[in-house]
Amino acid sequence: MSMRVRTTVAAVLSAVVSVSLAACGEEGDAGSGGDKSVGIAMPTTKSPRWIDDGRNMVKQMKEFGYGATLKYAEDDPKTQVEQVQTMIDQGVDTLVIAAVDGRSFNDVLRRAESAHIPVISYDRLLLGTPDVDYYATFDNEKVGELQANHIIEQLGLVNGSGKGPFNIELFAGSPDDNNTKFFFDGAMKVLRPYIQNRDLVVRSGETKLDKITTLRWDGVRAQKRMNDLLDSHYGTERVDAVLSPYDGMSLGIIKALKSHGYGKAGKTLPIVTGQDAEVPSVKSIIAGEQSETVYKDTRELALITSYMVNAVIHNKKPVVNDSDTYDNGKKVVPAYLLEPVSVDKGNYKRVLVDSGYIKKSDLD
Repeated sequence: MSMRVRTTVAAVLSAVVSVSLAACGEEGDAGSGGDKSVGIAMPTTKSPRWIDDGRNMVKQMKEFGYGATLKYAEDDPKTQVEQVQTMIDQGVDTLVIAAVDGRSFNDVLRRAESAHIPVISYDRLLLGTPDVDYYATFDNEKVGELQANHIIEQLGLVNGSGKGPFNIELFAGSPDDNNTKFFFDGAMKVLRPYIQNRDLVVRSGETKLDKITTLRWDGVRAQKRMNDLLDSHYGTERVDAVLSPYDGMSLGIIKALKSHGYGKAGKTLPIVTGQDAEVPSVKSIIAGEQSETVYKDTRELALITSYMVNAVIHNKKPVVNDSDTYDNGKKVVPAYLLEPVSVDKGNYKRVLVDSGYIKKSDLD
């Protein structure tokens, strides 16, 4: 991944607020959106994080005084394209899209461009189209690095205290999500040397991205694959670590492990990573089952995206901190990347509860 300026949210907001207020001043009182409206397309309500993302985005748009139309596609690309088309027909001023399938929007985004409607990719990059203006997300390669570093640290491979070789299996996200490759590349940048020198052994032999993806990030599919791996490759051997890129998958993987006797006396659960700091997985971490998750503060993502929206509505350029990493096949999309944080049993309270991201009562 290319070098980029590491800008804090506070710093970018201090820069952006002055631009935003100046822009609003051209149109009227600061904070008044007039009759401007924003179309927000989210992928699914099956994951708690996307519910939070939608809620946060609507809240931010209302604080700017903009109307907001929020639609969920329930993981159906055709439905999401139809929802976006309807928003265009209704005359929204900006589109914010977290895609189910990043490659399914070419025709509809051409219509958005013809209607002079700016398009912002939200956390998942829109692919194969020149008609996307900006991208708001997290440092996706770093997400994978954090997960992989947690594994090697917990196995003692960093300081040499671990006595390998250790068995590991690899999972990746949905093949139609551009983030999947970034997560995987980040993880493998850390894990590959240990696999090559056989400190880590992938007994299934499945180390290529196209062999380990999980359509729609589905926990049931992840559970089935983990069951198949255990049945086929771990009759007398134990698996010591599982690279899982997402909490919903992690819980499915843990169910499969438990069904094979892991988590009982004499057969501890392997290290299992995750992402999104969803409440069920944080509870699992507290209970000593899932080992780690990567926290991405979606409140900050909604905030950054809302300032992007406000800028483009007023014909201003949003602040970005990466202008060369995210090539969608038709253009390099200017992006603002936020920093992810690794969370485990030792720091979940400070990072998640004390920050107000998760209520303590939700974890009781």
